[in-house]
Amino acid sequence: MPELGLGLQTDKRPEEYVELARLAERAGFDVVSTFHDLLFQPAIVPLTLIARATERVRVGAAALNPFTLHPVEIAGQIAALDLISDGRAYLGLVQGAWLDALGLREERPLTALREAVEIVRRLFARDFGGFAGERFSLAPGRGFEFEPLRAEVPLLIGTWGRRTAALAGEVAKELKVGGTANPDLIPVVRDWIGNDEVGIVVGAVTAVDEDGDAARARARAEVERYLPVVGHRDPTFEGREPPLDRVTIAGTPDEVIAHAERLFAAGVKRIDFGAQHGVELLAERVAPWFVDS
Repeated sequence: MPELGLGLQTDKRPEEYVELARLAERAGFDVVSTFHDLLFQPAIVPLTLIARATERVRVGAAALNPFTLHPVEIAGQIAALDLISDGRAYLGLVQGAWLDALGLREERPLTALREAVEIVRRLFARDFGGFAGERFSLAPGRGFEFEPLRAEVPLLIGTWGRRTAALAGEVAKELKVGGTANPDLIPVVRDWIGNDEVGIVVGAVTAVDEDGDAARARARAEVERYLPVVGHRDPTFEGREPPLDRVTIAGTPDEVIAHAERLFAAGVKRIDFGAQHGVELLAERVAPWFVDS
């Protein structure tokens, strides 16, 4: 069954996260996630507020990266979130973006992701055997100094890369392609994953307005932040600049519903609407179309 997610930028006041999360849960959304973009609020604090304010939706960051946060810290934060949410947390892992602003070298990112997954897995499983990798290690005898709620949390890997998608096919429950709303890309990504059991999640800047042109203008302005990172990654455009409706979900409620239906028909498991404008319309006009169908 298709799932709906609400993705929130971490630039809000604490009470806003609570209000938006409760609105999404009442509307029938399945997931409320937060971004973890560089120099915005760290995801774990808004996620804690969201978890405390809700009872049903799954919660997680989309997503954390092992270049700015060590895998041990990632595991600890998600384990704490899982306790707070009573078992509703998931872990989203990515390579990261804009890291050149910090002078970080993204050497062997696939190795870093694979080793991060292994360390997180061992910590949750209470495996004290240690791990010696090329990028990260965990000394024998070291592990969580507390009891995690679960021995494993669902893993989502975010990527535009073929090799990382293949890694997701081995170790993850979901793969997310952030910054796309292109149905034509989904069969390509499915082929990259190589595992039909892994769900495909897409996320895109979303704007909903009764005035469709106004919504598209808002989305166009918002997506400019992300186009340098993802605008050239879609292989279906062969290096050409993608149209606005392939990198955003924008328009009237009916137009957004139609766009979402095309994505679901292409094989998407969940859409994470990255809504900075029109969350109320998403909840009142868009979500019921899918929740009640």
